[in-house]
Amino acid sequence: MAKIKAYRNKTICLSDEEKADMEKVLLSDSEGRIINRVINADLMSVIDEVPDSFADLIILDPPYNLPKRFNSSRFKSMSDEDYVAYMEEWFPRICMKLKPCGSMYICGDWKISALQYRVISKYLTILNRITWQREKGRGAKENWKNSMEDIWFAVKDRENYYFDVDAVKIKRYVLAPYTENGEPKGWHDTGNGKFRMTYPSNFWDDITVPFWSMPENTDHPTQKPEKLIAKLILASSKPGDMVFDPFAGSCTSCVVAKKLGRNYLGVEMDKEYCLVGLKRIEMASANPDIQGYRDGAFWERNTFRYQNQKKQKD
Repeated sequence: MAKIKAYRNKTICLSDEEKADMEKVLLSDSEGRIINRVINADLMSVIDEVPDSFADLIILDPPYNLPKRFNSSRFKSMSDEDYVAYMEEWFPRICMKLKPCGSMYICGDWKISALQYRVISKYLTILNRITWQREKGRGAKENWKNSMEDIWFAVKDRENYYFDVDAVKIKRYVLAPYTENGEPKGWHDTGNGKFRMTYPSNFWDDITVPFWSMPENTDHPTQKPEKLIAKLILASSKPGDMVFDPFAGSCTSCVVAKKLGRNYLGVEMDKEYCLVGLKRIEMASANPDIQGYRDGAFWERNTFRYQNQKKQKD
């Protein structure tokens, strides 16, 4: 018998009919078209089809050096040196697809972050390392629970790259509204509460990892949150720019790019994830909402709760 989801379970799954429809979309793409497309293939077999200096922004979420099953494939852990050699097989070729003024973000965990630095720094200029809190996961009895991941921020040209800090400022509820000469000091009153826009740091503790009751959730074991990817895209690309994700998974980068008015290209070797990704892209056309991002701003966790309380009092 088919498994029936709980009422509140919003995990995106495809029926047989939907799979057939998405397969038509996947196969109907004419050969050579790489704009706003998801390609179902091994990266190394199609990387040469992508023109050099093609992407304004590249988001890389490669397999971490952990034993993990991704639907039809399995990634096996390896020694540090073998993982570096693995990166050397594809990373230089991906760098060639980045525009001279482009930016790249590379995801990793604590085990591979230092290894990634060794490879990335050979080909690009690293500007920062973002650490984000990944609160979801198992506890550890004999060690500290692993609840952080890293994202390296790198560019080709240290003097010529795009970064829009205003697009990624965080809207925070003001608990202590200080004034200076009777005027708000760094905050404003919206009528629904007092807020301030703050500059983002390289530590993000406002990210919620997708889970079963969130509309963006899929069965992909290492799915990145849309809010996380939205920060990268808004900071380092303009509307109409090209976002390239060579390890697309369930296509979160492509989905968010579409929601934010960017072009995209995703490459993913697992067909099931491609089909789910195409479904998500279709859904994005009808609903461009991103959890935690509203009215052109990233809202601090629970900020809407404060605003709603204010409305109720009024």
